[in-house]
Amino acid sequence: MKVIKSISEMQAYMREKVKEGRVIGFIPTMGYLHEGHQQLMREAKKECDFVVTSIFVNPLQFGPNEDFDRYPRDEHHDLKIAEQEENDILFFPHVNEMYPNEQSVNMTVHKRVNALCGKSRVGHFDGVVTVLAKLFNIVMPDKVYMGMKDAQQVAVVDALIEDYNIPVKLVPVPTVREEDFLAKSSRNVYLNAIEREEAPYLYQGLLHGKSLIEENVEKSPQAVIEAVSHFIKTHTHGKIDYVDVLSYPQLESLEVCRGDMIIAVAVHFEKARLIDNIRVYQ
Repeated sequence: MKVIKSISEMQAYMREKVKEGRVIGFIPTMGYLHEGHQQLMREAKKECDFVVTSIFVNPLQFGPNEDFDRYPRDEHHDLKIAEQEENDILFFPHVNEMYPNEQSVNMTVHKRVNALCGKSRVGHFDGVVTVLAKLFNIVMPDKVYMGMKDAQQVAVVDALIEDYNIPVKLVPVPTVREEDFLAKSSRNVYLNAIEREEAPYLYQGLLHGKSLIEENVEKSPQAVIEAVSHFIKTHTHGKIDYVDVLSYPQLESLEVCRGDMIIAVAVHFEKARLIDNIRVYQ
């Protein structure tokens, strides 16, 4: 595995791979790699003959109340994981390499951000699309792999690729789960013993909502939201941030449960905020 920290070196190297006709798979991350990232790497390895993972903690994604400096970092661990998963390149730029000067052009996301986590993270997805636009130009991938655990981010990146005719295929990868179906997350370690027992009920609540739609018990999105909320409140001590039923990937409100949809939840426990979602087709 080759580690590259310079944009110019990375672009020069990738131009050669493009000339060679390699199918390039790309996994953009902010590091602190875990099993979810490993699953993305494995999917890329299966479908592509050259795999690149980037690690860059993007300051543009952090709001004024979010501590960029405290974001977890472990370079030695990340290098070990990336090598273990047989990445061909680990792109590891410094913030001054990615943003040497103040941006002259700002990217702003207008759709798919006024719901779910985007409501409370104003400007977050502007930072996401800005860094990805840069990374796509640097890495020049054929396919980009992203986890469906953050379904809103996948939806926003889908819009970026479509709106700007970026020649890359977005490959959404299903959420990696524990044996009890809790979505894997670095935040799970902050759950106490009781919360850890309760947390899998988030996914059980989503399954309950999905069954109501698929079995035609409920056609009203609001009724499904209330049913999922009641299920989570009954089985956990967590404080619900949101439960919603939206079209996907547009993330727009629905009058009737029909078409391609997502049921999504966010729940606050004492020291962790967990998110999860499930796709529904009706």
